Formats: sequence, structure tokens, C-alpha cells
Amino acid sequence: MSLAVLALILFVSIFLLVLYGYPVAFTLGGLSLLYAFCFLDPAVLTLLPNRVMGVMDNSVLLAVPLFVFMGIMLEKSGLAERMLRTMAASFGRVRGGMAVAVIIVGALLAASTGIVGATVITMGLISLPPMLKKGYPPTISTGVIAASGTLGQIIPPSVVLVLLGSVLGVSVGKLFHAALLPSLLLVGAYVGYILVLGLVKPNWFPRGEEGRRDWNRAFFVDLFQSLFLPLLLIVAVLGSILWGLASPTEAAAIGAAGAMLLTFSQRKLQWSTVKDVCRDTTHLTAMVFMILLGATTFSLVFRELGGDQFLLQLIEQGNLSEYQFLALVMVVVFIAGFFIDFIEIVFIIVPVVTPIFIGYGTDLIWLGILLGINLQTSFLSPPFGFALFYLKGVAPPEVKTVHLYRGILPFLIIQVLLLVAVVVFPEWLGMG
Repeated sequence: MSLAVLALILFVSIFLLVLYGYPVAFTLGGLSLLYAFCFLDPAVLTLLPNRVMGVMDNSVLLAVPLFVFMGIMLEKSGLAERMLRTMAASFGRVRGGMAVAVIIVGALLAASTGIVGATVITMGLISLPPMLKKGYPPTISTGVIAASGTLGQIIPPSVVLVLLGSVLGVSVGKLFHAALLPSLLLVGAYVGYILVLGLVKPNWFPRGEEGRRDWNRAFFVDLFQSLFLPLLLIVAVLGSILWGLASPTEAAAIGAAGAMLLTFSQRKLQWSTVKDVCRDTTHLTAMVFMILLGATTFSLVFRELGGDQFLLQLIEQGNLSEYQFLALVMVVVFIAGFFIDFIEIVFIIVPVVTPIFIGYGTDLIWLGILLGINLQTSFLSPPFGFALFYLKGVAPPEVKTVHLYRGILPFLIIQVLLLVAVVVFPEWLGMG
């Protein structure tokens, strides 16, 4: 048996063990080390410390804990509830106005936090009961909340894009810049779908929603505190990156400090809150970096076994064009999202296919955006979409799992259509 075939067996074995429920980080690293000891010269492993230090010295990855800290701190600030109340008041007289408000607030939270789980849970707690009480069908309510809560996967600053930038070896700032238009189009498509559905199925959307008509001083103060301040933080973080004033890591530090100031402005900055945020940030960051170190070991062993060259030869023999291979990878990522988390996909599948795309001469920024949009579906795809589990955990008993599955399908279709549009029109991202 050739070493290249062993490399593919290693890849499949890791994938199956992850599906079975074994910890991703230890499966990636442990099984790769076992294959290296059994089938490679042990001297190969002397390369591993340098690879590990290369990961630890990557200053861009420092943005991950800072963005996570920023997101969790804002989740603790209570701004989400104030934003939803203000936006619902502004769209109160529009049929389906509350659903539109949820989408816009979800987009703002995504640009402020980038933490999908926290956003979905927060939006589920504060918006699902009022929507059901006003008469929205459970399918519409859950679909809107789950879809808007996952916008943090593609709207910058996104932790997914930071990780993809590291794996693909491209500028995170350029990924953020390229993701702006597709993410805005996705938000617009969600809003357009709700507005059109309100015209086609008016009985699904209640009339007489309460809207604020007294645009007095108190309203504008509430508007300033709940919307302008988070928008100011978003502009400070994204603007500093896009205008070249700060690196993603420096901008993440600005965001973390700004999130603390916003929490202080809401009178929620207490020592217990800081401890909770730091603990949660440490847990999430440790998980990501343990998986990253395991993926580094896997990547080294896979390439030393000749797996990347073997795949390249298979594709050359199969006469696959760049777009045919891209379609194959997108389908694999989409299906993998049914079963495993986006972090696992980024660190298991993406490193394997990246050298092949480099061989095709594919623009890796474009590829990163396509993967980011596709990975967003991993949170929504039945049967194991994590956003659906998050939402079901905080939903009232009358909301059944079937409501979640039916409600999310139109938004999944919108995401797939956007993915196809970005493939067909790469010039949207400034590419030809």
C-alpha cells in the first residue's frame, strides 16, 4: 500500500472519528502522530515544533481571542434587547416589521460580535416570545432568528474569516473588505424575502404592531444609546482595518476596549461580568487553538505521506476543470456542515484542498469568501445545525423541531443562491 493511499485513509479515519464524537483536537493530532510513528521516518516529527511555533507566532491569530472577548462582552451588556426594542418601534407599522427588525439587529450584532451561539441564544430569548405572542407563525419566527443569528459567520469582523485567512495564507483585511458586499446582499435578501412574503401571505404577519410615533427627545436618546454607539464601534473596528489604519489584531483590541466601554455605558460592567467574560473567552480560545495545533500536526503528516500530491494527480487524471473541482469542494463542505462544526471543516478540509486551488491559480480571497458563505450554512443545515440546537434550547415548549427545520429552509435557499451569484460574478469582490 502506497503512502499516498495511507494519507487518504488518515483523512477519512479522522473524519469518521469526528462524526462518531471523538474530540476534534485530539483526534487530529493523536491519529496523525500514530500514522507518523507507524509509516514515516520518526525524524519527520522534528519538523513539528517549528510548525507549532509558526502557529503561535502568528500575530493575526491573536485577533481570535480579542474578537471573542468583544462579542461575549457585548452580549453581557444588554444592548441587544435595547436595539431590538428600538428597531421594532421604528418598523412597527410595516407588515412583518418585527421580523425585519430582528434581521437588522442580527446583522448589527453580527458586525459587533461575530459569535454565532451567543447571538442566536440572545435573539431567541428576547425576540421569539414577543413574535409568537403577536401572532407570527413558529416557522417564520424561528427561521428569521436562526438565519439572522448566523450572519456573524460572514459579516466582518468574523472569526471564521480570521481562521480562513490563516489557513489560506491570505490577508484577513482583504477578506473583510471582500465580504462586505456579499454580506450586505445577504441581509438585503433576508429583508426582501420577509417583505415579499408579507404581501403574498398577509395572514402570516399581524397587523397593528406597536410602533413609536412620538419621536421626542427620549426616543432619540434611546436611539443614540442602542444603535449609534454600537455602530460607532463597528465603524471603529472595520474602518481602521479597511482604511489601513490598523491590522486586524490591533482593530480587535480596539473592539475589545470599545465593548467594555459600551458595557460600562449600560451600567453592566461589574467585576463578576469581567470574570465571566474572561472565563468564556479562555474556554473558546483554548478550544480553537487546540484544534489548530492538531490540524498543524495533521497537515504535516498528510503532506509527508504525499496526500496532497496524490489528490493533485487524481484531479489531473480526471481532467477536472477549476470550476468543476470548486463545485465538488463546495458540495463536500455543504454536506459536511450537516454533521460537523465550521471550525472542524476549516482545519480538516480546507488545508487539504488549498494546494490544489493554488495549482489552478485560483484567487484565494475569492475562495475564502465562497467558503465563508458556505460555512454559514453549517449552522443552519438540518439535522445537526448548531444554530437550530441553540434556538431550540431557549424556545418555548410549543415550538417543535419541525418548525425549526421548515422555517430555515427558505433562508438556506437564499444562501445557496448568493453563493452561486458570487461564483458567477466574482467582479463583485473586485476580481475578474
